[in-house]
Amino acid sequence: MGDIVLQGFIAGLGTCLGALAVITFGRMRPGILSLILGLASGIMAAVIAFDLLPSAIRYGSPQTALAGFLGGVLLMAALDLGLNLLSTSSYQGRDYLKMGYLIATGIALHDFPEGLAIAAGFAAADKVGPLLVLAIGLHNIPEGMVTAAPLRQGGASASRIVALNILISLITPLGTITGLTMLDYSKVFIGLLLAFAAGAMTYIVLGELAPESRRNSKPMAYLGMLLGLALILSLSVIV
Repeated sequence: MGDIVLQGFIAGLGTCLGALAVITFGRMRPGILSLILGLASGIMAAVIAFDLLPSAIRYGSPQTALAGFLGGVLLMAALDLGLNLLSTSSYQGRDYLKMGYLIATGIALHDFPEGLAIAAGFAAADKVGPLLVLAIGLHNIPEGMVTAAPLRQGGASASRIVALNILISLITPLGTITGLTMLDYSKVFIGLLLAFAAGAMTYIVLGELAPESRRNSKPMAYLGMLLGLALILSLSVIV
């Protein structure tokens, strides 16, 4: 269990890497950001299609998989709606800080079901867990950048930004611990959690990653998606 929780923590640390990138280098070049977001999109989409959903049906049933999938989609949609209702359209002065903290709260809430996904992935099959850690870790890098940028603009110190992102990174292993505890109680949860993770990640890919990746550079975004898909297919053949 300790090793799985550690990997959940490593995935969560992606937010810290993104924040450090903003603090050290400022804004990332648009093409590179599109490539990273596209890569995360391709990896997540491949993991959903080739690992999570088939495993969810195998460990549960089509009905359980559908219920878990819809639950994951609805939870992420509710989190996004709540964050949008709390956000402000003003970005000057202190409002930068307010926006940064609101974004940090939303990302922390998003990270909890990602931790559940990691727990279910390792419980289902050895190869699914590491793939989820890779996909979620990459996905968290731009999230850390999104959190750090408005805070930096609002005058927050580098130490405060890093400390906040460390706190956010702890949410993923917290979700992993929760998922592992549920699975220790009953293996029936495996199929449900896998489907839940598939739904949550589908919402992230279609609602956030893929559209955002194409915003700056469509060629780099599509290149990243193809690389992510090829990576997962290659690992599936090797493992």
